[in-house]
Amino acid sequence: MDQSADILWERYRSLDPAAPAALPPRFHFCDNREDADLCAALVVAGRKRATATSLAELDLAGDTLPQRGEFAIVTDWDGRAKAIIRTISVEIKRFGDIDGDFAAREGEGDLTLEWWRTTHRAYFERVLAGTAHQVDDNLEIACEDFEVVMAA
Repeated sequence: MDQSADILWERYRSLDPAAPAALPPRFHFCDNREDADLCAALVVAGRKRATATSLAELDLAGDTLPQRGEFAIVTDWDGRAKAIIRTISVEIKRFGDIDGDFAAREGEGDLTLEWWRTTHRAYFERVLAGTAHQVDDNLEIACEDFEVVMAA
């Protein structure tokens, strides 16, 4: 099993003794290798400062909403730690109410709202396929802003 998350977290804790001892949750973005690895690189580069997760995804996975101040470890598709992030804010919005500022903070594609809506609608349709959840303008989205506190 890859130990990069443990190593990165211990390195961070040596600089911030107030950080929790427990290893934060680890995750990769997206549902495929290419996008997951790209998004991790965008986080490390400082371009990606936000992410969007449907409440339906969280519910299906048994996960809770991220909370302000919580840490998480971003990995690539293979689980190698790339960065530690800390949640700045989380706001629930309808898919149709996502604005261009949030789309740009996501840091993906050409940074436009049009690109964001097209690619995220396709993503949500893939990950929610076969469930009772409708992917439309009313789909509730957790819009999370975060900061990178340490890159690998």
